[in-house]
Amino acid sequence: MTEFSGELVGTMILIIFGAGVVATSVLNKSKGQDAGWVLITLGWGLAVALGVYAVGNVSGAHLNPAVTLGFAAIGDFPWDKVPIYITGQMIGAFLGAVIIYFAFLPHWKETKDTGAKLGVFATGPAIRRPLSNLVTEVIGTFLLLLGLLFIGVNEFTEGLNPAIVGLLIVAIGMSLGGPTGYAINPARDLGPRIAHALLPIHGKGTSDWGYAWVPIIGPILGGIYGALFFKAIFEGVYTAAFWVVSVIIAVLFISAAIIEKQHDDKEQSKSRNIKIS
Repeated sequence: MTEFSGELVGTMILIIFGAGVVATSVLNKSKGQDAGWVLITLGWGLAVALGVYAVGNVSGAHLNPAVTLGFAAIGDFPWDKVPIYITGQMIGAFLGAVIIYFAFLPHWKETKDTGAKLGVFATGPAIRRPLSNLVTEVIGTFLLLLGLLFIGVNEFTEGLNPAIVGLLIVAIGMSLGGPTGYAINPARDLGPRIAHALLPIHGKGTSDWGYAWVPIIGPILGGIYGALFFKAIFEGVYTAAFWVVSVIIAVLFISAAIIEKQHDDKEQSKSRNIKIS
């Protein structure tokens, strides 16, 4: 296998198991319907672990553009390979989503909830606040890259690392997945979202392209910052990129807090006006 095909196959495996566990939990007449968030987070953790086991020796199993860009940003991965890896990841994610469409073929018609059907393929916010949703994705992917790097410096029994990475995904999903469904991977969201838009899914509704930028920009920014932060704090390598991205992150967080405060003020004002009237 080439590195390109490794990333393609690994990401395809990731999406088959990850999107599959969501489909099992949310689609009507599935034997696992309503199994809940714990099943979904465990399923995604196993999906990542299995993808890494499959192609870790071929490509390093990034399976995620945020990981590829994060490693490249700190010099742990050559920039000239970045397009090859990301292309493989995107194609693999798309193909994995197509396979899940066929795996659950009778269930799309049985499921009337268009949001549930989209949720099999792509993430969406529990409360739609784009900037706050972006912050959540930044934090989740920051911890993903930071976790991958500090797991990498520890010595485990041979072959155990992918399982530990899977547990990291479970931890992120259980702790931080509630607000946005924790994409933490642009390919994981964009590839299947494109598949949702193109496939003849019965009564599928919109693919919600207005939100699609959040699980792309957030993970990329968070992934790069997680890698830069590891280099700075754990290894003492403070680069100009670290300080620039630190400022961008700070501005983003403060802006999200200000907008949320403004929203709260408007809600309180509306409530007072209703009481007066």
